[in-house]
Amino acid sequence: MTDALFLTSAEVDDLAEPADYVAVVRDAYRQIGEGAPAEPRTKLLNRDPPGMLTTYAAVLPETGAMGGYTYSAGFGAEDAWFMTPLFDAASGEPLALLDGASMNPFKTGAAGATAVDALARADATEIAVIGSGAQARGQLATTATVREFEAVRVFSPTAENREAFADEFADRLDADVSAVASASDALDGADVVVTATTASDPVIDDVDVEPGTHVTAMGQYHPEKNELPPELVARATYVPDIAARAAQDAGSFLAAVEAGLIDEGHVAADLGAVVAGEHPGRTSEDEVTVFDSGGSGIETVAAAHMLYERASERGRGRTIDFAPASEALTGR
Repeated sequence: MTDALFLTSAEVDDLAEPADYVAVVRDAYRQIGEGAPAEPRTKLLNRDPPGMLTTYAAVLPETGAMGGYTYSAGFGAEDAWFMTPLFDAASGEPLALLDGASMNPFKTGAAGATAVDALARADATEIAVIGSGAQARGQLATTATVREFEAVRVFSPTAENREAFADEFADRLDADVSAVASASDALDGADVVVTATTASDPVIDDVDVEPGTHVTAMGQYHPEKNELPPELVARATYVPDIAARAAQDAGSFLAAVEAGLIDEGHVAADLGAVVAGEHPGRTSEDEVTVFDSGGSGIETVAAAHMLYERASERGRGRTIDFAPASEALTGR
């Protein structure tokens, strides 16, 4: 038997700041860029009741951990549930099982922030955020740790939501944070754009994305989730979290392929290759770059291992027993 630590969301939600997530996630993508394995999500859709069961995984040898997410969304509960199994990458033994809900916006945001740090212009000072939910908050909180933004403009369709978002971050950031009446207003003068929505149609217009802009789109994890116009994808240096995912479920990439604007060879590199220095990423001040973040085991394992170590140091959680297959796999 071996002991693993069970950790609830409440037991880990105060253990790390946004910059901490960015540091471990950046290092995780470097490991992937240098050859560590990670696979795109496996997604099973149920028709009745409607729901989705998703898994994805990665191995981070230098971190010493491997695992990923398994989560369900929809079904009869009309909700989502996140479980994060974490294993030791040297011994293979289970380390922990985390309720992964509270870390989700920050680990996903950290992937976006890693991309901004790698792909956005060094002198970027204005950011547009499209969306005002938990994922938008996570994206801005983490991205604000890699660039000193002077202006933040947020748009989402419900005025009350975008104004509450702006009020929250006006207190958290040393920047001019404002809620605006349209996506076009948000993008006016923006050096960095973040889309964090569940949209099936583009939420920004190609004409509003100025030369030199970096765009992080994190709501494109299904062929019908399509936050970006196909013309934007076609003219951009396109970098997904995992290259193999683009043709699988990256909605805006697939829409650009369907429109005949690009082919599957349009993927410049995945984020790991850029972070590891295997691909230059941005090569000019006028270049438009796009990071397509559909979610991966890379940021999940990195964040979960950090929280596991910190929780262990503080004596949090409770142990649960796992029997090795050599003992339990008897067939009797």
